[in-house]
Amino acid sequence: MSDTGLTRFSINQMTVKQLSLPELTAACRELGIGNVGLWREPVQAYGVEAAAKLVRDAGLTVTTLCRGGFLTALDPGERARALADNRRAIDEAAALGTDTLVLVSGGLPAGDKDLRAARERIADALAELGPYAERHGVRLAIEPLHPMYAADRCVVSTLAQALDLAERFPAQQVGVTVDTYHIWWDDRAPEQIARAGAGGRIHTFQLADWTTPLPEGVLNGRGQIGDGAIDMREWKGYVEAAGYTGAIEVELFNEGLWARDGREVLAETAARFAAHAGDVADTSPGK
Repeated sequence: MSDTGLTRFSINQMTVKQLSLPELTAACRELGIGNVGLWREPVQAYGVEAAAKLVRDAGLTVTTLCRGGFLTALDPGERARALADNRRAIDEAAALGTDTLVLVSGGLPAGDKDLRAARERIADALAELGPYAERHGVRLAIEPLHPMYAADRCVVSTLAQALDLAERFPAQQVGVTVDTYHIWWDDRAPEQIARAGAGGRIHTFQLADWTTPLPEGVLNGRGQIGDGAIDMREWKGYVEAAGYTGAIEVELFNEGLWARDGREVLAETAARFAAHAGDVADTSPGK
């Protein structure tokens, strides 16, 4: 695959969620794609062990499992359930053969306005989950989300905040997810990527473009690579300068893409990756 610019490309399952897991693995095999990032819900529906065998038989490497997290609850019962669910997520990641579980930390509980306290509850949860993850050969990757998600989805909005949490724990337990969609606006992000790299804490790197106008609800507004405002090679350069050499996932939440033929979207996404973030410049057919 090295002559196609796709050596490090990983397709996140959410980008082509209209494809079943067997359809996704078959399409990856046909298109010469060797890496995939999986999501818990479709994996659970298919069966964790069956999914692990399916991707293994297809010769695919599972780069990440999404997602754990949602660790900000105030209610003790809710907190206990969240911790139990994250331990299950760690077990699932280990069964699938990936060493990285992506964490979306959770928003503010209903009626709560204390962001700092919510982040401390995340730290308390990581203190319990980190050692469990390490025993299973899995790393937790805190993903900062764009500030527009701070209230309802993720109180960790910047790489600096994510690293302030992660650095309380060993790097083999807790690191960060670097996702262009969520950090491209932050002029401190490049120095924080360097900080993360120096500590061995860049556990995964994800791409999505920023296009406007955002859809109502904003969640499903991630643009196809090359359609928006983000310079993918610039951000790839930052993570590589920080020492990251791993797979690069494209993770798109996009209603327009989901309405199309999934195999067509997968092929388009691979081509966009090769053109905008691939390891070689010449991606023309036959080269």
